Amino acid sequence: MKALQIAASGMAAQQMRVDVVSNNLANMSTTGYNARRAEFADLHYEQLAKPGAISATDGSMLPTGIQLGLGVRPASVSVILAQGSLMATGGDLDLAIEGRGYLEVTLPSGGAAYTRDGALKRSADGLIVTSEGYALAPGLTIPSDAREISINAAGEVYAHFPDAVEPQLLGQLTLAGFANEKGLEATGGNLFLESPASGPALIGAPGEDGLGILRQGFLEESSVDSVREITELIKAQRGYELNAKVITAADQMLSATTQVR
Repeated sequence: MKALQIAASGMAAQQMRVDVVSNNLANMSTTGYNARRAEFADLHYEQLAKPGAISATDGSMLPTGIQLGLGVRPASVSVILAQGSLMATGGDLDLAIEGRGYLEVTLPSGGAAYTRDGALKRSADGLIVTSEGYALAPGLTIPSDAREISINAAGEVYAHFPDAVEPQLLGQLTLAGFANEKGLEATGGNLFLESPASGPALIGAPGEDGLGILRQGFLEESSVDSVREITELIKAQRGYELNAKVITAADQMLSATTQVR
């Protein structure tokens, strides 16, 4: 009885849906986090009678045929690209990206990773780093005697010194854009890696080439909608229960078959 296998694939699909929802809810307070959505596709169909086939009885064409589906499969877990709310923090090194783009960081291996988490820090050497200690690219060092740091919307970083009237330009922050942001590989720690699906990183100044701008003293909150996620959770739970009932019904039918004398 194919119903057992079909319902089992449905239960597995709803379980994955619950996993995605639980991860979204767990990251409700994660800076720069974008919610994910599980997407599914139907499995192969058993063609008992193809549409348009010629009937052997009278030679007429079958208008619909007989196609039996064999269940469901995961198609993708897609990122819902949405701008999170900007939360004012007042921190000199807190940056929110308003619009498209990612900050580029340098991993210990020397490779590049990308993030929208703008909760930046200053290392013991004055280097601007992420909360995990990864250096922001391009690398900028804040002098130890700098009284204040200001970053404008275009990414220009200025240091203010006690004995100087005019601020000193330390460098320019850049943003990375991708042709397909949903194709980035998530590695955890609010970091993403470039992949063949995302295309190469297109580096540019904030506010140019469709990239967003920077907001100093703000952080981008998670874009997770708790109401929507709870609704998804209820729908997944109901779907799981209905597939379980199909398995129960199929098992009872098989039991009735074995009891036939």
